[in-house]
Amino acid sequence: MIEVERVNGQKLYLNPDTIKIIEVTPDTVVTFTDGDKILLRTKPDDIIERIAQFRRRVGLVLTK
Repeated sequence: MIEVERVNGQKLYLNPDTIKIIEVTPDTVVTFTDGDKILLRTKPDDIIERIAQFRRRVGLVLTK
């Protein structure tokens, strides 16, 4: 799970395996594989880095 922040400041945790699209608008819109969307304050680059850290932590990153 990765920690993100809603636009109202509320923190929550997302399963990165369910993220389909991350869009950049004035805020960040995350679309999940089931079509649900959530509006976040967390920047897309931060989300991507947190996903990479999560995958490293659980050993899911392929090494070259």
